Amino acid sequence: MSGNHPIIEEANGLLSQLIEWRRNFHQYPELSFQEFRTSRYIAETLEKIGGIKVDRGIGTETSVIGTLTNGEGPVIAIRADIDALPIQEENEIGYRSRHEGVMHACGHDAHTAILLGVARMLAVRFERRELTGTVKFVFQPAEESTDGTGLSGSPYLMEAGVYDNVDAAMALHMCPWLSAGEAQINDGPSMANVDVFVARIFGTGGHGAYPELGTDPAWMLGPVLQALHGIVARKISALEAAVISIGQIHAGTASNILPTEVMIEGTIRSYDTAIRDLLAMELQKALNVVHSLDGSYSLEIQRGEPALFNNPIVNERFIQAIHELDPEWRIIKKPFGMGGEDFGFVTQQLPGAMFFLGCAPSDGVQRDLHTPIFEIDENCLPIGTAILAQSAIDFLKDGISVRNQTKLEVDAYGS
Repeated sequence: MSGNHPIIEEANGLLSQLIEWRRNFHQYPELSFQEFRTSRYIAETLEKIGGIKVDRGIGTETSVIGTLTNGEGPVIAIRADIDALPIQEENEIGYRSRHEGVMHACGHDAHTAILLGVARMLAVRFERRELTGTVKFVFQPAEESTDGTGLSGSPYLMEAGVYDNVDAAMALHMCPWLSAGEAQINDGPSMANVDVFVARIFGTGGHGAYPELGTDPAWMLGPVLQALHGIVARKISALEAAVISIGQIHAGTASNILPTEVMIEGTIRSYDTAIRDLLAMELQKALNVVHSLDGSYSLEIQRGEPALFNNPIVNERFIQAIHELDPEWRIIKKPFGMGGEDFGFVTQQLPGAMFFLGCAPSDGVQRDLHTPIFEIDENCLPIGTAILAQSAIDFLKDGISVRNQTKLEVDAYGS
């Protein structure tokens, strides 16, 4: 990382430590709500930094919240997600996952290491009394998956009061389609509402040799699939972000038995709340076709995280920090896609934003999120650390409450 800004120099000086932290997390990944070793390591590291109040188990058993405070001033939350995915790693690296079938394939190991770096940099400034206000370092479990109640980690932390009285929240995400030194930033809706549906088509079943004697839900599946795949193409404006995808279809037990039931499971993605509701209604209509074929159905839709709404004022802090740190760093302004992010629960309730940080290795291999070969260029670690640290410093020094400005910004997007 080039540049002679003191924050850059300090972050560069942390590179070996950031790599050590990140590789430790990478070797010992843990699934959602099971991050016991990870959270213990985070808490112990924060305690070694010093000056940080460390709380564990708020909202979820494996959460860690570090707090720096000095007098009156803005309250800033910086969040990192700490869980891994049920993926078998295929990378041949010395710090490959040691947990069979579990891998940090979405960069949460990097997010966590970066936030530890930010905590270390800001703790020094709080100790010197250079900053007033409060910074919360939110190490959040369970971003990738939900529990039996259908909730991921973020709603639990919000319910427990972690984000109470917070003026602005910040986060970052690894971005494998950009290189180190590049960042993607977008105002307003930037990642999707995520809903999951399970539909069941029912018939009488029967003998495969005598289909005329019963009703066959496998046959009914054909027109249902056509109707489902036609929703986005024919019921939703091409100008709107919308996706319906089917991930599972299950039916039958033998080649000569007509099943009594066909199960379909899939995902519904959108940016706009009205489109979210319209997709659910059209899904119901698509399944109604089975009634004309002497069948019946059931439909369950589980609403997941809301769309990630990036507050323009918080984004402006990111942009300001990037320009201040190194004018040669490149900023790309566009939405992040139809993936989901439970930080959307936070930005739904208070001013917040997430930026995507370029991390693509220079080996020319496309290493996408959620794949067994995902990997990062570790030179992005001090870059992310510097951007978040500088953004927090700017917030605290300005002393402006974003909450007082945010309603006008949100209204401008019609949300």
